[in-house]
Amino acid sequence: MNADRLLAALAADLDERHPSARPRVAFREHLPARAPTTRPMPEDMPAVVRQRLEQEGIDRLYEHQGAARELLRSGRHTVVATGTASGKSLCYQLPTLERLVTDDKATALYLAPTKALARDQLRALRSVRLPHVRAAVYDGDTPKSEREAIRRTANVVLTNPDMLHVGLLAHHRRWGDFLHRLAYVIIDECHVARGLFGSHVSAVLRRLRRVCAHYSSTPTFAFASATIGNPAEHAANLTGLDVEEVVRDGSPRPRVTFALWEPAVTDPALGSRRSSLAEVADLLAGLVRRGPATLAFAKSRKAAELVAAAARADVEGAGTEGRILAYRAGLLPDERREVEQGLSDGSIRGVAATDALELGVDVGGLDAVIIGGWPGTVASLWQQAGRAGRRDREALVIFVADDDPLDHFLLAHPTHLWERPLEAATADVTNPYVLRPHLHCAAWELPIAEGEQVLGFDVADVLDEAVAAGELRRRGGRLYWSGRTSPALDTAIRSASGDPFSIVDGDTGALIGEVDEARAHTTVHEGAVYLHQGTTYRVARLDLTDRVAVAHAYGGPEYTRPRSDTDVTVASVTESERWGACTVHHGLVEVSTQVLAYERRRVFTNESLGVVDLELPRLHLDTQAWWITIPEEVLEGARVDTSAVAGAVHAAEHAAIGLLPLVAMCDRWDVGGLSTPWHPDTGSATIFIYDGHPGGAGITERAYRSGDAHLHATHEAVAACPCVAGCPSCVQSPKCGNGNEPLDKAAALRLLGTVLTERRRDLAAPP
Repeated sequence: MNADRLLAALAADLDERHPSARPRVAFREHLPARAPTTRPMPEDMPAVVRQRLEQEGIDRLYEHQGAARELLRSGRHTVVATGTASGKSLCYQLPTLERLVTDDKATALYLAPTKALARDQLRALRSVRLPHVRAAVYDGDTPKSEREAIRRTANVVLTNPDMLHVGLLAHHRRWGDFLHRLAYVIIDECHVARGLFGSHVSAVLRRLRRVCAHYSSTPTFAFASATIGNPAEHAANLTGLDVEEVVRDGSPRPRVTFALWEPAVTDPALGSRRSSLAEVADLLAGLVRRGPATLAFAKSRKAAELVAAAARADVEGAGTEGRILAYRAGLLPDERREVEQGLSDGSIRGVAATDALELGVDVGGLDAVIIGGWPGTVASLWQQAGRAGRRDREALVIFVADDDPLDHFLLAHPTHLWERPLEAATADVTNPYVLRPHLHCAAWELPIAEGEQVLGFDVADVLDEAVAAGELRRRGGRLYWSGRTSPALDTAIRSASGDPFSIVDGDTGALIGEVDEARAHTTVHEGAVYLHQGTTYRVARLDLTDRVAVAHAYGGPEYTRPRSDTDVTVASVTESERWGACTVHHGLVEVSTQVLAYERRRVFTNESLGVVDLELPRLHLDTQAWWITIPEEVLEGARVDTSAVAGAVHAAEHAAIGLLPLVAMCDRWDVGGLSTPWHPDTGSATIFIYDGHPGGAGITERAYRSGDAHLHATHEAVAACPCVAGCPSCVQSPKCGNGNEPLDKAAALRLLGTVLTERRRDLAAPP
């Protein structure tokens, strides 16, 4: 495959069908191939393990595989952070297999963030064909009739943090023998355990260590991660242990052509351009028609479904053979496995996926990857890009810019992709919304002794609060859970927003999918359009009591966008910093949101089809926020008169949220915002950006720590956009609850520039 010729053909094809005012290929980079760095097989490796590896074609180890093996065999907790397809799995598989071969009593526990990845690892372990290894998956899809046999016979259990939380730890007495013999705990793709989910995973892993100590075991922890900025620190935060890191990648890499693709600009003055989803769908269809097996990443379930449906229709219309399906969370287990198997055996030539396929599931050799919009982090970008070229073939990666300030900032500054440092992952187990329910779970598992550092630090105050609230009770110097059933069932670790809502086909009664409570009001409200494997549904009824959304198949070419009203109240200021006459803050806020209506829009053209009112209750969120107060003198200095303040701060807020992933490991959907010409708690114009998770997820704290780097990038991105009045590439937001009104790009630019001038003046002032 000649990637440059293929790129030229794709661009010519799309230019003929949908002409653009500017070249679609805005930038390309040729990343050279990299030769492997290896070492011989260790002399002390058991002969049967060496023989099985040689049968798989492995006669040498990559340098990072050998280094990780030595550390783990010596009992040192280790994280391996290398690229996609670098053979990270063997880093922990090898010492695990060696231990099981030489110690028939040892056991191992493998944790993956997704069910698909755990089952892929099961296939890999079984392919080694060692009778010493009795591996089994134990997750929510495991039939209850098989679970007792797994507990009795398996010496390798593959599961996920969710099942460890509700299935193993909550019922650890059934697993006592397995836990007593536990030698290794493997946490795969640990970079996914960040933010609020990472905080929950940290609590679960610390509870695991506590229960293991009860059974007299001290397992060695092995972590595999994408290339993040702080692998050892992050692994230590997850477990409370000292962790060694292996980061030098010894694996080979094929030649990669990496292209930055700008969707067709249809009106430079207005900044309007063709939908990025339409461009991704056309690229996916074009690649499948030309032969390369292709994976297209989209940022949402709905986007993946739209891309797959459009590409499938294009390919079928051209008479080309090759199935194209969607892959996302919410699919039923059999549907997920059909796609995974189809990519592996070649029966499926194209897949539109969410980041559910970003992780290490082996889907065979792919020639090309399309990344539809910034995936949130540099780590995710390279994880997704690394899906192509797994078998030493030249790879093509196309990053299609979304209508987003950050995406177009990267088009204008492509060196940020190659030169910027990797983000640091965060996990804060001290978040009170995380800590308290996990202390309930710990008390259910084993009574808590007075003064015990349950999760590795002092929690006496939180325990006292739980006792005062009647959640825990003291007896004989110990604390016990006061309920009759495990509190783990009521503690969701994927969010802090309660049980999920079921989406049911109103015509057949079949379960279509699930959505968490936090997204239910915006995703499956009455009248919402919901997509599932190419079928479009319209929600007829949302039952908030029974947590069910009833939907019917619907063939209309439209999607829906919620409109909402948000209020923010400052609860407390944690820290603040003067920027001249402005002040930047970080602290706790209370956010109140109500979905008031939804707008119907035509797919791909984004034409508005009207707004429909809704009656839904108001939702409340206690979280962390970054905010900046802008006094009247700064507004006057920026020549922003009273009538323009609302549009200026609103546009600046949108752009700042769009650029936030430059300084924090997040996606813009992880945060929310509010801007106002005057706020009662601050007494001046204020821009708020808040974490979209109860208690916060550390995102806005990182924004505060970045100083002025965040707003400098924001100002630069808005200034570089060629549109006149503001567009989705600079100041419009796809998640705005006010329909992107009012917005004033010119006033926002003047305001941002003046705020940064205030900052520079403050830094230049003598101490």
